[in-house]
This record gives sequence, structure tokens and C-alpha cells, in this order.
Amino acid sequence: MSRLESAFKNRPVLMPYFPLGYPDLTTSVDVIEALAKNGADVIEVGLSFSDPLADGPVIQKATQIALQNGITVAKSLRALTELRERGLTNPLILMGYYNPLLAYGLEQFVQDARVAGADGFIVPDLPMEEAAEFESILGDLPLIRMIAPTTPDDRMESIACNAKGFLYLVSVTGTTGERETVTDGLSDLIGRVRAHTTVPVCVGFGISTTEQARAVGITADGVIIGSACVRAIGESTNPTATAGEFARSFREALRIKA
Repeated sequence: MSRLESAFKNRPVLMPYFPLGYPDLTTSVDVIEALAKNGADVIEVGLSFSDPLADGPVIQKATQIALQNGITVAKSLRALTELRERGLTNPLILMGYYNPLLAYGLEQFVQDARVAGADGFIVPDLPMEEAAEFESILGDLPLIRMIAPTTPDDRMESIACNAKGFLYLVSVTGTTGERETVTDGLSDLIGRVRAHTTVPVCVGFGISTTEQARAVGITADGVIIGSACVRAIGESTNPTATAGEFARSFREALRIKA
């Protein structure tokens, strides 16, 4: 059983997102370690890109700062290696856009990511119809598919029935960012997706409070928290301590033993 499969033994999983290189590379590694050691089951590790079309202002700002600080795909993979050398066993899912991966070289990227300890990939600008080349070199590492509320039923079925690892269900239309309320009809949407797959269904986009996470976690197999996590840690004078507190508070909200 893979690390990712093992993580879903206890559901709903807590899956925060944080980009490497923000506010600097050393701190971001410490932050991810703190998230992992304080309740996060899976961590979505951000690879920064100059045109992050799926991300809202909080994550855009963080990734731009990371790029200004000189973060690259190669440096990010070395940071992943360091996290594994520190003893982290949590699944680490690399989230990045396709252009930097192409520039790095797809086969070399997958090979280096595997050696570094990656457990899967999220590539939001790589549609199902154009993913064959990338998927052909992944082996047992999953490319995590994304489904939105606007996805037609026939396309939802095509995406879900071939999903690996877990499905990333976007809870709202638009870009990432904090919202005041959980989307109406989310439980029904999760049910529609589950009708086509046996892999876990995790919900992201717009979850910003522990109360919202608890509400989503009643139905979903996992709760993904991006902008709220990045904002809280980025605004802190002690990012590592805040990361630990953030993970603990959301872990308690989801009522899963740490």
C-alpha cells in the first residue's frame, strides 16, 4: 500500500497547501514539516509559476515572492528531498503548472520527483485530453484529476472513472481563495462524483475556517485548504509555529486523532 493510500485509512484527511520558497526556501521547508507533524495527513506542495491561472490573489502573491527569491523546480525537488531526509512520511503531492515541467523535461522531472519522494502530481492547466504523454511516464505515481461544479455529467464520468490517488473536487467556480460560506449543494455534487469512482473525493477551493472544514468533512474524504493556510502563515512573525497551530486547529475540527 502506498503512502497516499495509507493516508486515507482515516477520513476525512487534512490536506493543506503551501508553496516552496515562501517567504523563503528555508522557512517554507520548516513550515511544511510543521504542518506534517501537527495533524496534516497529506500536503499539497506548491511549485511556483509566473502565470498561476487557477490561483487567487493570496497564492499568486506568495508564489511571486517565491519566484523573486529564486525558487526553481530543481530547488523545489531538492527541498522535497530534505523533507524526506528529516523523516517526513506524509504523502507529498506536487502541485504545479505544465510549462515549468516541460521546460525541465517531463521524463527527468518525474524521475527526479520520484527520487525526491513525491507521491503524486496536480497540474491544473493540463486537461484530460492532453495528459497522455505525462501519464505515460508516471508509472505508479498518480496524476490527480480535478472536477468542477460546472463539469458536465459525461465529462465527469470520463474523468472520475479513470482517476487515481484521489479526485480533487473544486467546490466553487473561479480561482482559489477564501469564501464566507460553503457552497450550497456540495454534498449532492460529491454524491454525483462518487457514483463514477471508488477513489477518495477531496474538496478544495474556498475553505477558510475550521467550521467550514468540519462541514465539508462530514461528506468529503478529504479537505484541502490553500489560501487560508498561506495567508495565516505568511502574515505571521513566526511562520513555523503558526503552521503547527493551523494544522492542529483544523485537525481538531475534523475530529481526527493526531
